[in-house]
Amino acid sequence: MGKRRPWVALATFLVVQAVLGCWWAAFYPGLFSRDSVLYLSHTVVGPWVSDHSVLYDALLWLSFTRTGDLGAVTFAQTTAMAAALTYLAQSLRSLGAPRLLTTLVAMLMPLAPPVGAFSVTLWKDVPFTICAIAIAGVCARIAARRAVTVPALVGLGVLFTLLGLFRANGFLVVGVAVVALLVIVTTMRVRLLLVGTFAAALPLALTNLVFPHFGIAAPVKTYVYHTAFGDIAVAYRDHPELFSEQDKTLMASVAPLTRWWAGGTCYTVNPLIWRRDFSWQQADAHAAQLLDLWKRLLTSEPRMIIDTRLCRGAIAWKPVQDDLAIGGMTYRFSRRPNADTYVGPNKVPDFPGRWVYSLRPLSWELNRVADPWLAGALAPQYDWLLWRGALWAYVSYLAVGLAAWALRNRYVLGVAAVVAGQQLAVLANISAQDFRYLASPIFVGVLLVPLLLGSVGRLAVASVRRGRPAQSARSSSELPAQDEPDVPEHGTG
Repeated sequence: MGKRRPWVALATFLVVQAVLGCWWAAFYPGLFSRDSVLYLSHTVVGPWVSDHSVLYDALLWLSFTRTGDLGAVTFAQTTAMAAALTYLAQSLRSLGAPRLLTTLVAMLMPLAPPVGAFSVTLWKDVPFTICAIAIAGVCARIAARRAVTVPALVGLGVLFTLLGLFRANGFLVVGVAVVALLVIVTTMRVRLLLVGTFAAALPLALTNLVFPHFGIAAPVKTYVYHTAFGDIAVAYRDHPELFSEQDKTLMASVAPLTRWWAGGTCYTVNPLIWRRDFSWQQADAHAAQLLDLWKRLLTSEPRMIIDTRLCRGAIAWKPVQDDLAIGGMTYRFSRRPNADTYVGPNKVPDFPGRWVYSLRPLSWELNRVADPWLAGALAPQYDWLLWRGALWAYVSYLAVGLAAWALRNRYVLGVAAVVAGQQLAVLANISAQDFRYLASPIFVGVLLVPLLLGSVGRLAVASVRRGRPAQSARSSSELPAQDEPDVPEHGTG
């Protein structure tokens, strides 16, 4: 590891924070979606539910009840994001990434809308992504030391737990990442396994055992099983002959069969469950029967269900969107001005002060710069580069693979463990093509580019050096033999 330069880290953090602060002022109190409104409405009106993230809901509730607004949450997100990006950049520098280029990339990243606009959005995916970036940073520190230390284990334990608290599928990400790390590391494997198991189990235990005792209801069944219901819709649209009259009667009790057919697009479940003629109450009441139907389809037609999941998980593995299919395009931001434009009056539990979900820039000058910049970045031709995490997941794997080879350090592979965890978790179970579901591979992948370039340079130099001795030896063997010099004989004078 090189000489520590604290001023570099401080300068990086301050630059990133300053740029993100401009995004915050331009889109105050933050960008939002229908989910963002739901985060707060049920905490104010009641009852509390754990459909989303209880931790993030609590942060919004605390900001709303203590400050009367939500800007404190988004500003905290900018600070945490600046810290996470700085930490990962410094960790990669200590691992051997080019110092100047890594620092420059970290400072420029917040100018890009996928980083800047995302950081000031009221989504639980933002703190989730911040934690994932920090995990990659901890793994880079482990690689630099070529050892798993107790502080690193503590850091991983805290960050893994937060992943599960900020997203329901966080435990899947933790599981995959821990398995990957167990294969890579050679020491403290048992402790790492225990830390990962605890981090994955705690959020599940809180949701199912602890939160209900405090009046926080468990997620409704339709929220838990909605992707399975989407699988049924795709199967019904493509292979209606697989469904008996009893199956159709069951489905019709939840939504008209025409809704099941129309909602049978594999890329998203939204045309099925988020329509007026789909009854969540009836779906909850018949959830067990619908799940039995799904299990039967899985048993009899596993390839069909797997293909549906691969299609819906395209955001995780496919670098380009499908702009010709329903739901096949990447969702980024809606950029609507207030809550009513998302959900309409009386569509969700209303509460006094719902006006906080309205765009109120602190600086209209910054807004006039940032808004067109964001709008331009949303153009379809930039989608594969700016908004599809799959591309950057592959870049991450290439970067850590070459770095592990160049540095002769297998621990480097662990930097991409959290990327693999998120990619596989999204591939297994996701509802739509939302960029936010795979945001962290974009951020981690971009910061790994300097390490990738540095590794290519190292390998090229090493290849040249290996070639020189052989060339020198070959050149020496091809030189003509020299005659021995004449030596005068000794004799009498």
